[in-house]
Amino acid sequence: MRASQTPAALRRLPKSVFERLSRIELMVFDVDGVMTDGKLHFGVNGEALKVFNVLDGAGIKALSASGIVVAVLSGRESPITLRRCAELGIRHVVQGVADKGAAFDAMRHELGKTADVCGYMGDDEIDVPVMRRVGFAATVPNAADGVAEFAHWVSRREGGAGAVREVCDLLTMTRSMTAEQTSRA
Repeated sequence: MRASQTPAALRRLPKSVFERLSRIELMVFDVDGVMTDGKLHFGVNGEALKVFNVLDGAGIKALSASGIVVAVLSGRESPITLRRCAELGIRHVVQGVADKGAAFDAMRHELGKTADVCGYMGDDEIDVPVMRRVGFAATVPNAADGVAEFAHWVSRREGGAGAVREVCDLLTMTRSMTAEQTSRA
């Protein structure tokens, strides 16, 4: 792919971020505040409702189709999250964890991945231990104070409003571009 054909989103990236993206084999997402807007709506019977973005779902499916394993790691237990993950074909879902760093390490070991080939997108202090471990850390512009300093990249869109799609698109474009460069070598 010539420079003139490189998508604008990739041209804006620092080379170091592109290199990090090109190594990713496992992308893990937080749920509340990343895959959703972080708001919890409660029905009259106490059931919690969450809103997921369809664009994010399409991005996750494309990411999976590109060969990158997608996983979810959430501090909150929710049957709604399980349902959404099932719809998207996400098989690796860990919920209800207080120590996301330990849960992430267990997940990546189970999947046979080193931390440097893993990416993570989170938005709160509980996500920072994972963000510090991974090869590519992402967050949203409406993340809790101080979280962005641990991210290699911040989405333009907020959580629940297409932020996941942005990172999925970057990863799939990077993978495609890297594969093309490899085939020409």
